[in-house]
Amino acid sequence: MIIQVLGSGCPTCKQLLETTRKVVEDLKINADVEYITDVSKMIKMGIMTSPVLAVDGKVVLTGGGRSEEEIRGVICDGKCEEGEMGCSCKYCC
Repeated sequence: MIIQVLGSGCPTCKQLLETTRKVVEDLKINADVEYITDVSKMIKMGIMTSPVLAVDGKVVLTGGGRSEEEIRGVICDGKCEEGEMGCSCKYCC
């Protein structure tokens, strides 16, 4: 899984990056978290505002101020039901 935070480098973008890294660490999932500030790459992806969170090249969240809960939800994308199979994180198995 490749998770990208795309933004200008502003404090809001950096906060999304740090919150995303924490969620990935808490979930103990194998994912690369990238921080992209290259405007040409963002335009190529069709992104006109920032920050943006993308999972495997697909934009899943836009805007700052996102909670760990919101980020966890889009990373897991309903891969399991909450608490399924004794899942310790209650979101991803």
